[in-house]
Amino acid sequence: MNNDKSTGAHRWRFFRSGGFDQVALESADDLRHLDELDPKLWTALNCPTTGLEFDARTLQLLDNDGDGQIRVPEIQAAVRWACRMLRDPQTLFAGGDLSIDAIDASDPEGATLRTAATNVLGYLGKPADANLSVDDFSDMTRLFSPDHNNGDGVVPAALTGDPLLARVIGEIVDTQGGVPDRSGEPGATSETAKAFFEQAAAYLAWRKRGEDTAAELLPLGDTTAAASAALDAVAARIDDFFARCQLAAFDPRSAEALNPPASAYEAIGAHTIAGDDAEVRALPLARVEAGRALPLGSGVNPAWAAELAALADTVVKPLLGVRDSLTQADWQALTAKLAPYRKWMSERPDSAVCELDPAHLAAITGNDTHARIEALIAEDQRAETSAATIDAVERLVRYHRDLVTLLRNFVTLSDFYGGRQKAIFQAGTLYLDQRSCELVLRVSDMGAHANMAPFSGCYLVYCTCERAGSAPITIAAALTGGEVDELMVPGRHGVFYDRAGRDWKATVVRIVEQPVSIRQAFWSPYRRVGTFIENQIRNFAASRDKDVDSKAQAGVTEAAATAEAGKAAPPAFDIAKFAGIFAAIGLAVGAIGTALTAAISGLFALAWWQVPLVIAAVMLAISGPSMLLAFMNLRRRNLGPLLDANGWAVNARARINIPFGGSLTGVAALPPGSSRSLVDPFADKKRPWKTWLFLLVVVAGLIAAWYRGILDPLLARLGG
Repeated sequence: MNNDKSTGAHRWRFFRSGGFDQVALESADDLRHLDELDPKLWTALNCPTTGLEFDARTLQLLDNDGDGQIRVPEIQAAVRWACRMLRDPQTLFAGGDLSIDAIDASDPEGATLRTAATNVLGYLGKPADANLSVDDFSDMTRLFSPDHNNGDGVVPAALTGDPLLARVIGEIVDTQGGVPDRSGEPGATSETAKAFFEQAAAYLAWRKRGEDTAAELLPLGDTTAAASAALDAVAARIDDFFARCQLAAFDPRSAEALNPPASAYEAIGAHTIAGDDAEVRALPLARVEAGRALPLGSGVNPAWAAELAALADTVVKPLLGVRDSLTQADWQALTAKLAPYRKWMSERPDSAVCELDPAHLAAITGNDTHARIEALIAEDQRAETSAATIDAVERLVRYHRDLVTLLRNFVTLSDFYGGRQKAIFQAGTLYLDQRSCELVLRVSDMGAHANMAPFSGCYLVYCTCERAGSAPITIAAALTGGEVDELMVPGRHGVFYDRAGRDWKATVVRIVEQPVSIRQAFWSPYRRVGTFIENQIRNFAASRDKDVDSKAQAGVTEAAATAEAGKAAPPAFDIAKFAGIFAAIGLAVGAIGTALTAAISGLFALAWWQVPLVIAAVMLAISGPSMLLAFMNLRRRNLGPLLDANGWAVNARARINIPFGGSLTGVAALPPGSSRSLVDPFADKKRPWKTWLFLLVVVAGLIAAWYRGILDPLLARLGG
């Protein structure tokens, strides 16, 4: 991307807001020449596709590479395309629904879109001169009927009037899985149709091999399948029995271990035995002995009696004659006779196509059914109103409504600084502690956001918001007005209203402290001193209370011990000790009186008009540093870090100065014309002791000053 593009012949107009120059996008020519605007003059270089109060589908269409970020080239490409598709791009500033006549039919692509847009109106049942809205594309199945082509390469059964083709398409969907058509109906694609006919051909070839070798494969004719199933049901157990017998013949000592121990029968006998008991079925088919034949009647494991009886009737009797037992040689002969059939069955294709009628499969694979279905698919793909064209119409309708709004929050921040409507990054309004906060952002990762957001210089409150039926969300709100003393401790509750007007329960979970106003900074030293004194008094009172309890307990314990020992109790009051305490208190009071006397003496030594100046100077010395720091911090308040922490790349120092910050936070105020009663029946009762104490101190100071002669010059001037 060239960072030093020439602005060419187009004359741009800029306005200053937020402490930096922003381009004014006002005309179609501004949009046509947007490629020429130096990217260094853009307010943002990229923004995320999530966490914004903006249409998610429009952002998806803008995000060409699907990386979740909207960048300058993608904005430029969208503006170029929209200007080329519209006869007058000025209509983008009006937004709203798109008129068919607004599409430029002189452009080849525009002509295709105009035809497609006309067809969309027909599908929706709208008049030909009606406008297209974003809501018309909310349910795409309305735009695509299963009985007409739509260009997506998926053919439902309803797309053909041929009963045979409709049946085969249904079978493709059933056996291969249906691919959803744009109408929502499942259909066949070229890939699923090819797979269906390949599987049908493989199944028919497998059946042909069976027919060609039927004499070898079917030793029992039509009952071979049943015989093979009966043999397969017990084959593993019979192999196990003869293997055990061979091992017993190899070493007679193993026979006892190869048969179940008596403890196994004790475990089985401990509960009711059923015919299909799993513990019984796990036992050998018969007692294991060296060289023993497998009994088919008596002496067989009762859990396998039914399967062995079926084997004797369907396999042994037809192939070997009537037998009451089966030797290992007999068993090998049976398996050898049925081995070809069993091998052939193991080669049966594993597909749902094998469940269909073989004659029907032979008919459709032997004619042009596959070719006719492929022709249907090709015809659908050539449809004039294709899925891609419908998507392009939707893109143009959404750009017509949303594109300029995005430009006013990306190329510039005119929505944010204009005040007419919220910016796309403003999530709603937070009501907390008698104020409303308008600069509220959704936050996906509070920890990461809070690491960078302090560089904005804003006092931030992070809240977790909950609402029944919705997933919790996290927001960050900037407090730019009012007092914040009651927000120091997380846990306060408020109400958050999102852009849809829904209310959420908001709970403060984290605070990033920054100065809010110069007025707050003026009083902050006094509040800190008051808080410090209050904490010290509280700590002193707590320690004294604890000390009294400890001494009382120690005194009681000591008195009890003394009484038991027969000794006299210690004196309850030490007058000398307390005399020293009172002397120390007197010294402290004297020191305070001396300090007050010196201060008052200094004040009375000044001219009357100098006294307020001295008081103001003292207050300025106390509050000045705090006010200076607040002033410097408020001057550097910046929107950029708040957005950067959410994945933006802000390209300007977007200031939030004191006047603009005041507009972002509303403080509670009585409506104009309201009346208010100042009588509070539950107000704290005023006690005059503080006033009397102050007057007493002042009088003491005056007496001390008169006694020392400090007031003589002042009294002389007043008397003269």
